[in-house]
Amino acid sequence: MSGYVAVGWNRTKYIYDGILIAGVVTYIAAFMGIEAWLHPPKAQPEWIDLRIKALGTCAFLMLTIILSIGPLARLDPRFLPLLYNRRHFGVLMFLVAAVHAWSMVEWFWVQDALPSLVDEFTAWPNYLKFIGFPFKALGLVALFIFFLMASTSHDYWLAVLKPPVWKALHMAVYAAYGIVVIHVSLGAVQRDRGLFLPILLGTSLAIVAILHLIAGARGRPIDRGIAANSDGWIPIGPPRSIPDKGAKIVAAPGGERIAVFRDGNEIGAITNVCAHQNGPVGEGKIIDGLITCPWHGYQYQLKNGCAPPPFTEKLPTYRVRLKGGIVEVDPRALPAGTPASVKVPLKA
Repeated sequence: MSGYVAVGWNRTKYIYDGILIAGVVTYIAAFMGIEAWLHPPKAQPEWIDLRIKALGTCAFLMLTIILSIGPLARLDPRFLPLLYNRRHFGVLMFLVAAVHAWSMVEWFWVQDALPSLVDEFTAWPNYLKFIGFPFKALGLVALFIFFLMASTSHDYWLAVLKPPVWKALHMAVYAAYGIVVIHVSLGAVQRDRGLFLPILLGTSLAIVAILHLIAGARGRPIDRGIAANSDGWIPIGPPRSIPDKGAKIVAAPGGERIAVFRDGNEIGAITNVCAHQNGPVGEGKIIDGLITCPWHGYQYQLKNGCAPPPFTEKLPTYRVRLKGGIVEVDPRALPAGTPASVKVPLKA
């Protein structure tokens, strides 16, 4: 049986969720109000169609922001507060998208046209076409992916599935994003012929792609790695080249990232992968004597990679040494929780 700790609600979480909900309500109300003023609906189906547009564009904007938060947080730590509760953002986005989908069903229902909706989904030859493809089916596929992510967002499922599997499942958001782009391109863009949706799609694709490319380029020098010495140890640099209360991140020959931390004259090395959600531990700081992951604040002791009691998480550690005034790390990981830090003299 898997256990879990209930989510600890606090003032920050309430403010975060309050801003999210207020933003969604404000956007939908403003969109429908402006559209109704410019093009007054004349019948119930037109009002439902207006709601469909408002909810659909809102969900797509939310998805764009969600995909942008990760690289923004990697580029500037001031965006980290947005990352801490990003799962709440994702769950709310799924709910908005689900109401959007239900509104589409309602649109057919009020016109007694539900059979034609079923016919559209079961027109199998159309699935081999580009123009004429049943784009609503793509929307359902994306919605199903969002449902899986929302329903497994609690840390209970993180504990059951384990971080690598859980993270792989939630990386499906990129596939869902691509499906949504095609869904909108083959559907609403073809029908409305206005400029708003093409601009929205193009801007979203540009923002998401550029931010990920910039964040990836910043991490590329680390992934190239550092040549090991003849005995296999990786040179890091003089002790003071490692920021105090911070870390240098290096890549082992196999590609595993290692975070080499310094707390005064004590130096230790642990895996760069947090035990919680595989977050980048090395981008965090040592706070109150504990290595603190920047994503959700999970903490570990520098000397052995163990979380402080009563928590039980442990990270693999790496041997470190000072040789010729240069800190070196052995890229062969030790079992999780193995003491491996050393104290070194610091030169002025």
